[in-house]
Amino acid sequence: MVVGLTIIAVVAALVVSFRAIIGPLLLAFILTYLLYPVIALVSKVSRLSWRASVNLLFLLVVVIYLGLITATGLTVVQQILSLTNFVRQQVTNLPALVEDLSTQQFQFGLFKFSLEQFDLGTLTQQLLSTVQPLLGRIGSLVSTFATSAAATLAWSFFVLIISYFLLVDAGRFPGQLVPVEIPGYEYDIRRLGNELRKIWNAYLRGQLLVILLVMIAYSILLVTLGMHFAFGIAIMAGLARFVPYIGPLTTAVVTFLVALFQGQNYFGLPPYQFAILVVVAAFILDQIFDNLISPRLLGQALGVHPAGVLIAAIVAANLIGLIGLVLAAPVLATLRLLSRYITRKMFDLDPWPEPEVRPPASPLDVPWRRWWGRLRAWGRTLQRR
Repeated sequence: MVVGLTIIAVVAALVVSFRAIIGPLLLAFILTYLLYPVIALVSKVSRLSWRASVNLLFLLVVVIYLGLITATGLTVVQQILSLTNFVRQQVTNLPALVEDLSTQQFQFGLFKFSLEQFDLGTLTQQLLSTVQPLLGRIGSLVSTFATSAAATLAWSFFVLIISYFLLVDAGRFPGQLVPVEIPGYEYDIRRLGNELRKIWNAYLRGQLLVILLVMIAYSILLVTLGMHFAFGIAIMAGLARFVPYIGPLTTAVVTFLVALFQGQNYFGLPPYQFAILVVVAAFILDQIFDNLISPRLLGQALGVHPAGVLIAAIVAANLIGLIGLVLAAPVLATLRLLSRYITRKMFDLDPWPEPEVRPPASPLDVPWRRWWGRLRAWGRTLQRR
């Protein structure tokens, strides 16, 4: 007990003292985890040594990274900053707009109605108290990123260097990224590794794919509708999926305000009707992702409640910034798994009451290879017909 409490105290002190480096280290381990099966595949197909495969792949990663920064980095940051400043200004003017709307009458065909009977002032204040802190947080993060580009670039290369050395060393232990051996706990370590692999596979190869698809779908939708700041809103919609409840609500408010105050639109609709049209279209798109796409890609691998993810995201954002916000869900699922294991061991219970589902024997057997095999089989079937 003394040794365990001492280790916990030392780890807590290190986390507090060096929390600025925790985020980049997490990104380095994630990059290592993602590139490990790719390097194993390159080494197997090309017959190159493990070190040569790592060098080749990292050279390609650095070239692509520098190209993306040069081509799109400045444009994306400028658009997000413009969107943030625009939304801040419109949120400040929101009470006056609501007061003006409450005195107007609206007509849809034969129906007329007004908003005088609703207490819009109280609703507006509640909405502002929810949205303003999050907008301020996003604005400060974007501003910090834009004004400290050199530091961001330096941290990026730090992540690449740490990931490079981890992958070079991983070649000495085929099939194991981080070898851990504790006598008497071989089965528990292997089982924990399998369960952690499920969690992080679901997140890294599922959630990140969903976020990328959300950004692409929002960009197409908003450009088609003629929205201003379409790409900035699309990036915000993708990042909003890291924060349940509040993230989609903030995106909907931002989309509504931008559509309401942008002026003319392709359809010749009044501003409030165009804003409602855009928000409804975005809501339908979100429902498609929430009910059709996300369940198929993610399943129930994380097994954490959205409310828990929301709390974890707020805490992690305060501790280590944007990286903590992004990784809140898998870290919470990991802590849940470890706490369950420790608790059952303390009470002399079986830590693994469920039967083991073995992972693929080879690290090369990743989902995209199965998808590619199915696509090739479908192509051969069409060719025979």
